[in-house]
Parts: sequence; structure tokens; C-alpha cells
Amino acid sequence: MPELHQPLLAVNDLHAWYGESHILHGMTFMVPKGEVVTLLGRNGVGKTTTMRAIMGIVHARTGSVVYDGRETITWPSDRIARLGLAYVPEERGIFSSLNVRENLLLPPAVKPGGLGLDEIYSLFPALQERSASQGTKLSGGEQQMLAIARILRTGADLLLLDEPTEGLAPVIVQQIGRILRSLKEKGFTILLVEQNFHFAATVADRHYIVEHGQVMDMFENDRIATNKAKLESYLGV
Repeated sequence: MPELHQPLLAVNDLHAWYGESHILHGMTFMVPKGEVVTLLGRNGVGKTTTMRAIMGIVHARTGSVVYDGRETITWPSDRIARLGLAYVPEERGIFSSLNVRENLLLPPAVKPGGLGLDEIYSLFPALQERSASQGTKLSGGEQQMLAIARILRTGADLLLLDEPTEGLAPVIVQQIGRILRSLKEKGFTILLVEQNFHFAATVADRHYIVEHGQVMDMFENDRIATNKAKLESYLGV
């Protein structure tokens, strides 16, 4: 297991607000390069807000977000994205007026190194079969695959995925797991928001437990068995 020094992403004492509502209360965690890291916790604890604050989508934020050695806490979201961060929100954001291939080609490249269409179709053969289909005519699982697939063209190194398995059938969840493991093998770093701990344990290197807008604990995936009681107390799994 890689040590936590020299992380690709380092979040320290991150606070965020929606209007008068103080949502994040000092989020602190690190994402080592090449790892899959999860933020685990119940609904409403601040996991999605953390991702949005990292990306600069939440403007009222303080603290530190360092990506690849650069402090980004004051940067706008478009500048942050050009560093090589890509965010897939829970609602996926598929364009209904575009077919699958057009959805894939829409996001601009932010830096060199993105996957070509052939590489993407090899990872997502179902999308190649449905390339002429309207994006919103796809099943929920296919839409989730499309949402992930289209950011792979951009050249992003760090993928922020918000609840990618939410509402999907178990067989599709297994497919998403295989895809995430393949992306890790290709060198991508992934920050994953999940409620499904059993899924997260099949893909992640380490897990941060979030409660009340703070990180309460961290578990390396290979030490889950010895921390089962603590995990159950946090998550009710």
C-alpha cells in the first residue's frame, strides 16, 4: 500500500457554505496518486459538497486544496478542471439532445493524454453498440457508464465520482467495479463518494469516514476485517 506522503490531492481544514448553512467543518484527507479513495458516510454528511468544493463549484469555501503541488482554493472551477480534475455528479448530466457518440465527444480536452474513442469503446463495449442512441434513452447503468466514459477523453488524471452505483442493479454495479479497477490499472486516480460500502471495498485502497462535514476516521482496505466493529458503528453496515 503506498504511503500517504506526496499525495496527488491534499485537502486540509476545508470549510464550505451554502448561503448561511455551514456544511463542511474542516474536511482533511489525502488522495495518493494511483489510488482509489472513498468518502463514506450517510446521506447529508457533506460528501458531495466536498467534491463540489474541491472543483470550485461551491464558491463559499476556505481552507486548503492542493492538487499536484498547487494550491487551488481561490481558483475558479474552469481553471481547476484544466489542471486535470474531472467531476461526474450523481445526476450524470447526460445531454438528451445528443446521441452517445456526440455526448462522448462534447467535453473539451483540458490537457494531453486523454483516451481515444477506440480505447473508451474497449472499456465500455455497450456504449459502442449504442453509439447512435439518444443519451437519455439509455438504461441507468448505461448512462452512468457514459458519464464516466466522456471525461476520459479530457486528459484528466483525477476522477471525482459521486455515487456511481446509486440505484443500479447488482450486475451493473459489478460492471462499474470492473471499469474502476481497469481505470486504476491505466494510471487514473479516483476519489469516490459512496454509501454502498460493500461495493467500495471491492475497488478502493482506503476509506475516509465522513460525519457532520468532517473526516472522523480512515481505514486502509486491507485492514477492514480488524476494524469491522468501528465501521459498523459509523455506517451501520
